[in-house]
Amino acid sequence: MHIKDLNSKEYDPYYSRYIRKLEASMSLTQSFENGFLNVIDFFQKLPKEKLGYRYAKGKWNCKEILQHLIDTERIFMYRCFRIARNDKTELAGFNQNEYVEPSGASKKNMEQLLAEFQAVRQSSISLVNSFINTDLQNVGIANGAAMSARAAAFTVTGHEIWHMDIIKERYL
Repeated sequence: MHIKDLNSKEYDPYYSRYIRKLEASMSLTQSFENGFLNVIDFFQKLPKEKLGYRYAKGKWNCKEILQHLIDTERIFMYRCFRIARNDKTELAGFNQNEYVEPSGASKKNMEQLLAEFQAVRQSSISLVNSFINTDLQNVGIANGAAMSARAAAFTVTGHEIWHMDIIKERYL
Protein backbone atom coordinates (compact mmCIF):
# COMPACT_ATOMS: atom_id res chain seq x y z
CA MET A 1 0.00 0.00 0.00
CA HIS A 2 1.60 3.23 -1.22
CA ILE A 3 0.63 6.88 -0.94
CA LYS A 4 0.15 6.97 -4.73
CA ASP A 5 -2.71 4.45 -4.28
CA LEU A 6 -4.62 6.86 -2.05
CA ASN A 7 -7.63 8.55 -3.64
CA SER A 8 -8.45 12.12 -2.57
CA LYS A 9 -12.06 10.99 -1.95
CA GLU A 10 -10.76 8.87 0.95
CA TYR A 11 -10.22 11.88 3.22
CA ASP A 12 -11.38 15.40 3.95
CA PRO A 13 -9.51 17.98 1.83
CA TYR A 14 -8.13 19.51 5.06
CA TYR A 15 -5.81 16.51 5.46
CA SER A 16 -4.25 16.96 2.02
CA ARG A 17 -1.80 19.44 3.60
CA TYR A 18 -0.29 16.49 5.47
CA ILE A 19 -0.68 13.76 2.88
CA ARG A 20 1.02 15.91 0.21
CA LYS A 21 4.14 15.95 2.39
CA LEU A 22 4.73 12.25 1.68
CA GLU A 23 6.61 10.80 -1.28
CA ALA A 24 4.21 9.12 -3.71
CA SER A 25 6.32 5.97 -3.93
CA MET A 26 6.50 5.47 -0.16
CA SER A 27 4.66 2.52 1.36
CA LEU A 28 2.63 2.87 4.52
CA THR A 29 5.10 0.81 6.54
CA GLN A 30 8.04 2.79 5.13
CA SER A 31 6.38 6.07 6.04
CA PHE A 32 6.04 4.94 9.66
CA GLU A 33 9.55 3.50 9.89
CA ASN A 34 11.21 6.49 8.18
CA GLY A 35 9.09 8.89 10.20
CA PHE A 36 10.15 7.21 13.41
CA LEU A 37 13.83 7.74 12.65
CA ASN A 38 13.29 11.29 11.39
CA VAL A 39 11.23 12.42 14.39
CA ILE A 40 13.65 10.94 16.92
CA ASP A 41 16.66 12.47 15.17
CA PHE A 42 14.96 15.84 14.69
CA PHE A 43 13.83 16.27 18.30
CA GLN A 44 17.10 14.95 19.76
CA LYS A 45 19.01 17.59 17.82
CA LEU A 46 16.86 20.56 18.88
CA PRO A 47 18.86 23.04 20.98
CA LYS A 48 17.83 22.77 24.64
CA GLU A 49 17.11 26.49 24.78
CA LYS A 50 14.49 26.06 22.04
CA LEU A 51 12.48 23.31 23.75
CA GLY A 52 10.34 25.77 25.74
CA TYR A 53 10.39 28.53 23.12
CA ARG A 54 7.15 29.91 21.65
CA TYR A 55 7.43 32.05 18.53
CA ALA A 56 4.24 33.92 19.47
CA LYS A 57 1.84 34.19 22.38
CA GLY A 58 -0.51 31.21 22.54
CA LYS A 59 1.66 29.01 20.29
CA TRP A 60 2.94 25.65 21.46
CA ASN A 61 6.55 25.08 22.42
CA CYS A 62 8.61 22.27 20.85
CA LYS A 63 7.89 19.79 23.64
CA GLU A 64 4.18 20.49 23.31
CA ILE A 65 4.43 19.93 19.56
CA LEU A 66 6.04 16.54 20.12
CA GLN A 67 3.30 15.65 22.61
CA HIS A 68 0.75 16.80 20.04
CA LEU A 69 2.30 14.43 17.47
CA ILE A 70 2.03 11.58 19.98
CA ASP A 71 -1.57 12.40 20.88
CA THR A 72 -2.60 12.81 17.25
CA GLU A 73 -0.97 9.51 16.31
CA ARG A 74 -2.94 7.76 19.03
CA ILE A 75 -6.21 9.27 17.83
CA PHE A 76 -5.65 8.68 14.12
CA MET A 77 -4.41 5.14 14.61
CA TYR A 78 -7.52 4.44 16.69
CA ARG A 79 -9.53 5.75 13.74
CA CYS A 80 -7.46 3.60 11.40
CA PHE A 81 -8.07 0.53 13.57
CA ARG A 82 -11.83 1.05 13.83
CA ILE A 83 -12.24 1.78 10.13
CA ALA A 84 -10.00 -1.12 9.06
CA ARG A 85 -12.14 -3.44 11.16
CA ASN A 86 -15.15 -2.11 9.21
CA ASP A 87 -16.72 -0.42 12.23
CA LYS A 88 -19.44 1.83 10.80
CA THR A 89 -19.83 3.95 13.95
CA GLU A 90 -19.10 7.61 13.25
CA LEU A 91 -15.87 8.65 15.00
CA ALA A 92 -15.72 11.96 16.84
CA GLY A 93 -13.27 14.74 16.19
CA PHE A 94 -11.07 16.30 18.87
CA ASN A 95 -9.92 19.77 19.82
CA GLN A 96 -6.13 19.57 19.73
CA ASN A 97 -5.72 22.76 21.76
CA GLU A 98 -7.60 21.28 24.70
CA TYR A 99 -5.09 18.43 24.91
CA VAL A 100 -1.99 20.58 25.40
CA GLU A 101 -2.25 21.80 28.97
CA PRO A 102 -3.47 18.54 30.54
CA SER A 103 -0.67 16.66 28.74
CA GLY A 104 1.94 18.29 30.96
CA ALA A 105 4.36 18.24 28.03
CA SER A 106 6.25 21.33 29.20
CA LYS A 107 7.10 19.56 32.46
CA LYS A 108 8.38 16.42 30.76
CA ASN A 109 11.96 16.07 29.61
CA MET A 110 12.81 15.22 26.03
CA GLU A 111 13.83 11.67 26.95
CA GLN A 112 10.37 10.99 28.41
CA LEU A 113 8.63 12.42 25.36
CA LEU A 114 10.81 10.47 22.93
CA ALA A 115 10.25 7.23 24.88
CA GLU A 116 6.50 7.83 24.70
CA PHE A 117 6.75 8.56 20.98
CA GLN A 118 8.75 5.37 20.44
CA ALA A 119 6.18 3.23 22.27
CA VAL A 120 3.29 4.72 20.32
CA ARG A 121 5.12 4.40 16.99
CA GLN A 122 6.03 0.77 17.60
CA SER A 123 2.38 0.06 18.32
CA SER A 124 1.35 1.90 15.13
CA ILE A 125 3.81 -0.06 13.00
CA SER A 126 2.56 -3.32 14.48
CA LEU A 127 -1.03 -2.31 13.78
CA VAL A 128 -0.33 -1.25 10.18
CA ASN A 129 1.52 -4.51 9.54
CA SER A 130 -1.44 -6.51 10.85
CA PHE A 131 -3.77 -5.28 8.11
CA ILE A 132 -4.27 -6.56 4.59
CA ASN A 133 -4.82 -4.11 1.74
CA THR A 134 -8.58 -4.52 1.72
CA ASP A 135 -8.71 -3.61 5.43
CA LEU A 136 -6.86 -0.38 4.72
CA GLN A 137 -9.26 0.51 1.91
CA ASN A 138 -12.30 0.46 4.20
CA VAL A 139 -13.93 3.87 4.56
CA GLY A 140 -15.68 5.22 7.64
CA ILE A 141 -16.75 8.59 8.97
CA ALA A 142 -14.35 10.51 11.21
CA ASN A 143 -14.97 14.06 12.39
CA GLY A 144 -17.96 14.30 10.06
CA ALA A 145 -16.17 13.30 6.86
CA ALA A 146 -15.26 10.17 4.94
CA MET A 147 -11.87 8.69 5.81
CA SER A 148 -10.26 5.42 4.80
CA ALA A 149 -8.11 3.46 7.20
CA ARG A 150 -5.06 4.10 5.05
CA ALA A 151 -5.79 7.84 4.84
CA ALA A 152 -5.93 7.99 8.64
CA ALA A 153 -2.56 6.26 8.84
CA PHE A 154 -0.88 8.33 6.12
CA THR A 155 -2.17 11.49 7.80
CA VAL A 156 -0.11 10.59 10.88
CA THR A 157 3.19 10.50 9.04
CA GLY A 158 2.49 13.55 6.88
CA HIS A 159 1.36 15.46 9.97
CA GLU A 160 4.71 14.99 11.69
CA ILE A 161 6.57 16.32 8.64
CA TRP A 162 4.23 19.33 8.61
CA HIS A 163 5.08 20.16 12.22
CA MET A 164 8.81 19.61 11.84
CA ASP A 165 8.75 22.01 8.89
CA ILE A 166 6.96 24.59 11.05
CA ILE A 167 9.59 24.20 13.77
CA LYS A 168 12.35 24.73 11.20
CA GLU A 169 10.62 27.85 9.83
CA ARG A 170 9.45 29.52 13.04
CA TYR A 171 11.40 28.14 15.99
CA LEU A 172 15.00 27.74 14.85
